[in-house]
Amino acid sequence: MSLSRAVTRLFSHDAAGGIALMLSALLALIVANSALSDLYQTILLKPFAILLDGNGFSKPLILWINDGLMAVFFFLIGLELKREMLEGKLKNPRNVVLPGMAAVGGMILPALLYLAFNWSDPVTRGGWAIPAATDIAFAVGVLALLGKRAPASLKIFLLTLAILDDLGAILIIALFYTSELHLDYLYLALIPLAGLFWLNRTGSHRIAPIVLFGTVLWVLILKSGVHATLAGVITAFFVPLIDRYGKSPLHSLEHGLTPYVLFLIVPIFAFANAGVVLSGMTLSNILAPLPLGIAAGLVIGKQIGVFGVTWILVKAGVARMPHGANWVHIAGLAFLAGIGFTMSLFIGGLSFTDQMHMNEVRLGVIAGSAVSAVLGYGLLRFVAGPEAKEASPAPVISAG
Repeated sequence: MSLSRAVTRLFSHDAAGGIALMLSALLALIVANSALSDLYQTILLKPFAILLDGNGFSKPLILWINDGLMAVFFFLIGLELKREMLEGKLKNPRNVVLPGMAAVGGMILPALLYLAFNWSDPVTRGGWAIPAATDIAFAVGVLALLGKRAPASLKIFLLTLAILDDLGAILIIALFYTSELHLDYLYLALIPLAGLFWLNRTGSHRIAPIVLFGTVLWVLILKSGVHATLAGVITAFFVPLIDRYGKSPLHSLEHGLTPYVLFLIVPIFAFANAGVVLSGMTLSNILAPLPLGIAAGLVIGKQIGVFGVTWILVKAGVARMPHGANWVHIAGLAFLAGIGFTMSLFIGGLSFTDQMHMNEVRLGVIAGSAVSAVLGYGLLRFVAGPEAKEASPAPVISAG
């Protein structure tokens, strides 16, 4: 086998995105606790400006990553959501009931468990949504390590759950993590929005005008006080599924962006946000309400929410178990849903701005996600049967 073919196979493997994410987080952890720690923090906090006649943006590098690069990440999520709603797993309501309700349970229970630890502190209470998210790339990557030993239906169930979880996280960010509104910029945002609507209605086959309108929309939404990454999702929903020539701009964009998001944008985000400083950390820091609430929400809350709702719906006859799966499979999958990493760190960055709380957020997210990954893989590996042929073709891997 040629080197280029081997590299292609490596990067196309389901686990590749999760491995890249894990390596970036590990590198951030090493750098943040080495002699390069001060340089690492200095670079992330270094202001970068884009100015025109003295007006424009001046933000630390970390915010350009979290507000700018992550808008592309959310754009890809939006493309996936639209595709799934129009022609994929979310098109048939019967296929959505079980994973959809499990996703809701998997968001509510972790949030409630987090609040149980942090209710008495009005500052940390605002991070209630941190353990509600699931990282698709990481979770599917761990599941992919089992190969064909896990039922194919389990992967579809996890993907659908995680996609709907992403949709829930987007709604949470829009509703609860918006700063002071500047309505004048929101009114101006209607102009690029009208342009995107026109391009979609006319079945435009050109990508550049969509990107241009989306960029203007991002600037105006950022200035309005609404979190700018939502511009990525909104823009994606106006990308035509089929253009006037019968081709699919949506499929082309999703296919073209996925490797850049999986292997560049998300690892950069992980490297910039996962650097837990361990120096001076004591047991009391580890067991503080903030990291403990996040970790407990991801490990225990997700398990109770996802497994509990699935059990209730199946026992009540409302939904059927995924084909070939048993209750141990569902328990293992529920643990994998507790890998919150990317979205949890992102929401943590929206919840807290000071370094002390963010260090605790990183600790809770990394610890909770790591424990969830180990328990999920261990449980599924324990119950896994011999490799067998997949019953259906593997679905497209998401970036989120």
